[in-house]
Amino acid sequence: MWYVYILECKDKTLYTGVTTDLKRRLAEHNTSGLGAKYTKGRRPLKLAYTIKKKNKSGAQKEESRIKKLSRVKKIKLIANYDEFRSKKPRKYQGGARSSDREKI
Repeated sequence: MWYVYILECKDKTLYTGVTTDLKRRLAEHNTSGLGAKYTKGRRPLKLAYTIKKKNKSGAQKEESRIKKLSRVKKIKLIANYDEFRSKKPRKYQGGARSSDREKI
């Protein structure tokens, strides 16, 4: 499994990357010399967005698509992701669906 991720840096800039091990890569960006040169002077970093992809090619295509977005669109992407993650699954309340209703 491959992950595309966006990090929010201390200076509020955004960094996009891909990895197979999200936890390890975030630790590398935050603490070691193995993180990207861009993120080294912008620590601490927090994970703002992630999406799973089945293969490296798909992950790299998604990374490229995200990198081409404007900052405003990236922020909207992150906001939608945060909203999606914070929603609790709604319980089925019962009642007939429109397709189940008796036609008169």
